[in-house]
Parts: sequence; C-alpha cells; structure tokens
Amino acid sequence: MYEELTQSLKTLRLGGMALAMPTRYQEAKANEIDYIDFLQNLIQDELLKRQDNLLSRRIKIARFPEMKVLDDFNWAFNTTIKKRDIMELATSRFIHDSKNALFIGPPGVGKSHLAISLGFCAIHNGLTVLYKSAFDLVTELADSFRMDTRKKYIQNLTRQDLLIIDEFGMKTMPTNAADDVMEIIHRRYNQSSTIIATNRPLEDWGKILGDNAATSAILDRFLDQAKIINIKGKSFRMNRKKN
Repeated sequence: MYEELTQSLKTLRLGGMALAMPTRYQEAKANEIDYIDFLQNLIQDELLKRQDNLLSRRIKIARFPEMKVLDDFNWAFNTTIKKRDIMELATSRFIHDSKNALFIGPPGVGKSHLAISLGFCAIHNGLTVLYKSAFDLVTELADSFRMDTRKKYIQNLTRQDLLIIDEFGMKTMPTNAADDVMEIIHRRYNQSSTIIATNRPLEDWGKILGDNAATSAILDRFLDQAKIINIKGKSFRMNRKKN
C-alpha cells in the first residue's frame, strides 16, 4: 500500500509529496501526528518542491553568464556605491512600478555584478528575468531578422518582467542597432523594467548607436523615472591582478 501510494503521487505529478513520503510517514508514526497535519506537511513539501523547480527554471531561462549575488559584493572597495540604493532596487519594487535602472561607470567597478545580482533578487521575488550582453542582443536580433523570427524574438524580450542589457557601449554597434534598441525600449516603456550597464556617458550613446534621433527617443523613454547609479573608483579586476 505504501509503495502504491508513492507511485500514485508520482503519476499525479506530485513529486514533492512522493519524495517526502518516507520521512513524513516515519515522522507521523513516531509522533502520532494527526491525519490532517500529516497531509498538510506533505502538501507543504509539494509546494516547496514546486517553488524550487520554478526558481531553477527561471534562473535557466534568464541565461546569466555567471552566478552573482549581493552577499558576495565588496561594498567597501568602491565607496561611491550607496548600499542603501542597491538594497532598495533588490526589493524589486522598481520592477513592479515598471521603472528602469542605469549603471554607469568605468570597466571593473561592479556594474555587471550588481545588475546580475538584482536579476537573481527579482527571480526570488517571483519575477521573470532575461540577461543579454549588448553584443549578443544585436547579433541575435540580426539573426532573427535573417531567419524571419524577429517578431517572436522581440516578443520574448518584451514579456520579461526585467531585461538586463549589459556591456552597453563596449564597442560601436551595427547600423540598424539604434532602431532595434529603440523598438525594445519603446515596447517595454511603462510595461516592464530594464537595467542597462554601461561604461560610456549618455552623451556618447549617439555615437555608439550611430543615430542621434533614435538615441534621443531611447533615452527619453528609458530615463523616465529611471534610477541612475553612477559608480566611480578602481577596478575590482585590476586590484585582483595586483594582489
């Protein structure tokens, strides 16, 4: 009967309950747990298992290049970063309000670490996230245009609660990049949130994108109620090399 019940739970796709059954059964026998409490414990095990599976799926879908969390960030290294501002972003309230965040600073000061960490926070707060480096974004957009899947690709970018565009400005983008970025920002405006991490000041974006008019439209929408985090100081990577 015990094995049959476990198999039935698996058949019903209640894997969390099936996995916890041996422990919960022994616990119930040893402590004379009430039937309702026993069932409640099993249901809680199932809910926790499904939550863990959902987190794992969303982290996989986000396609982060590496694991970065705020607990590992060295706040003392660059004191221009206000921890209070970052922890406020970590609540994901800005995402619920469809606002954006911009990290500006030289290479190596922690922009990517912070952006990815906020992405992990958003997932743990029940939101969907997608990470793209600026290079991958324009390359994939170009590929989707050639394969006639551009509409589907744009829809995927648009429906995510948080889109992270990293390494923006590391090099000049292709000719049509301005139109692509403008469409993405336009579709996400007041609907969802975007984080951009860049090492270039805003006045250089027209040169990066090669279209001043489109750049103005992008900035007008993206910066509306956006949180701007200016980071100055030394490079974490250069400091590690010296040590």
